[in-house]
Amino acid sequence: MKISKELPDTLAESSAPWDNVVQDETHVVVFLDRYPCTPGHLLFVPKFNRTDCLYQAFNEAYTHGAWQVEKGEWAGFNIGLNSGEAAGQTVAWPHVHLIPRRQGDVEDPVGGVRNTIPGQGNYRK
Repeated sequence: MKISKELPDTLAESSAPWDNVVQDETHVVVFLDRYPCTPGHLLFVPKFNRTDCLYQAFNEAYTHGAWQVEKGEWAGFNIGLNSGEAAGQTVAWPHVHLIPRRQGDVEDPVGGVRNTIPGQGNYRK
């Protein structure tokens, strides 16, 4: 199934602005983020405009993050996907953000991705 009818069929045909390739697999390319939230922020980008490739990108991001935690390189990680202008998407091609987290990188990490809406992150207060 195609992710979006408005997008071209392949990453090569898209206007996605990425460079700095870290890894190039059959269906997913991994790039360093141009504007990283933290050191090691990566983008897992499906090469094809298909949901199975987007799923594979998410799976590879999760696997990489878990491996970095297991090695002790990171304390945790966030995975995110911005879909649509209202969600902050600025590049018209699906991609998965893998954002490394380290102890103390923010004062209160409760809520994780809920912090995309200011004041909505900490649901414990």
